[in-house]
Amino acid sequence: MMNEAVYWMALAHLPRWGHLKINNLIIKFYHEYRISIEDFFNLTETEWRTDYQLDEKQVYDLQKAKLELAGNAFLAESFFSQGFELIPIVSPQFSKTLKGNLKAAHSPAVLYVKGNKKILDEKSIAIVGSRDASEVSLKFTDNIAKLASKEYKVVVSGFAKGVDKQALDSAINYKGQSIIVLPQGIMTFGSGFKKYYSQIINGDVLVLSTFFPKAPWRAELAMARNPIIYGLADEIYVAESAEKGGTWSGVVDGLRKQRKIFVRQPEPTEKNANLILIQKGAVPVDFNGNVFAKTYDTTTLEQVSVVQEPSESLDSKIRSAFNGRPLSAKELISKLGLDWSTKKLSAYMKHLHFIEVIKNKKPNLYKVKGIADSQPSLFA
Repeated sequence: MMNEAVYWMALAHLPRWGHLKINNLIIKFYHEYRISIEDFFNLTETEWRTDYQLDEKQVYDLQKAKLELAGNAFLAESFFSQGFELIPIVSPQFSKTLKGNLKAAHSPAVLYVKGNKKILDEKSIAIVGSRDASEVSLKFTDNIAKLASKEYKVVVSGFAKGVDKQALDSAINYKGQSIIVLPQGIMTFGSGFKKYYSQIINGDVLVLSTFFPKAPWRAELAMARNPIIYGLADEIYVAESAEKGGTWSGVVDGLRKQRKIFVRQPEPTEKNANLILIQKGAVPVDFNGNVFAKTYDTTTLEQVSVVQEPSESLDSKIRSAFNGRPLSAKELISKLGLDWSTKKLSAYMKHLHFIEVIKNKKPNLYKVKGIADSQPSLFA
C-alpha cells in the first residue's frame, strides 16, 4: 500500500484542481480504463492528452506532481511507521456515508486516519454549534451525545472548542465511539494523540484528516473541514448557531444539498440564529432530539404553532403512501388516517428531504423525489 500511497498523496492534493476534477479523473482511469493509480502516473503526456482530454495546464500539474513523488516516498515511510493509514476513495474501507452525502463534487480523494477504521461503517451523528455556546447548548449537546452512545451511534466531532469538544468529551464519558475530524494534517496532531491514546487503542476513537499529512492548522482548513463533518454524519444536530461562521455556513450548505438537519428549538430569551435556520428548512427538535412540527411567520419568525410528533415511523409511512403518483395534503391525510389539518401536514412536509412540492397545481401536490445521482459506482 505504501507504494500506491505516494501516488494518492500526489493526486489528492493537486493545487487548484478541486474534488470534482480529481474524482472525475479517478472514475476515468479506475472504472473506464481499469488501471491502477501507479499505471496512470506512468502514462505518457500524449496519452494524458488524448485518452483523458487533459489540457496543457493539467498535464503540467501532473508532471510537477511526478517530480514530487520521491519526497512523498520519504513522507509515506514516516507516515506508515507511526501507525497512520491512508484510505483512497476507491477502497471498500472508505466511508460510504461520506461518499453518499458529498458525491463526486465534494468527496475527498483520500482519508488519512489513525484508530479503528470500522467506526466508519457505523451509524453516525454530528452535533455542531458555536465555539462560545451557551450552557443550555452544551447541556443539549451532552444529552444528544448520551442518547447517541446508548444507541451505538458514532459521534462526529470537529474538535473545536465549545459544542464540538463537548460532543467528543460526552461521547467518551458515556462509553460511546467518536470520529475526530481535524482542521490540519494528521501528522501534526501529536498532543491530541497523547490525550486520546487509550480511546484510540481501545477502538473507541478514530482520528481523521483530509489534508496533506503535515499541513499545519489554518483558518481556511477549519472551514474546509466542516463539510467533512457533515458528510460523515447520517444525522446532524445543531445545538446553537450564530448568523455567520462555520456552523451557519455548514447548515445552510447542508440544507441547499437537501440534507435533513435538526436544530434545537431555542428558549424565547436566547439570542442566536436557531430560529432563522428553522425558517430556512431545518427541523426543530426539543432537548431530547424529538421533532416538532412547526410553522413560522416568515416576517417576524415568531412561533405560530407547536405540536410534538414522533417522526421516524411517520416519515416512512409518508414515503410509502405515494405509490408513484403525486398527492395533495388532503389526500395524504386521508390515506394515512391522520387527525391533522392540511396546514399542519404541509408544514411538516416542508422538513422532509425526500419530498418535492409541485407548486403549479392548486392545491399544491407532493411527490417523492427521484434519484438524481447518476455518478458511476465509485459514488453509488
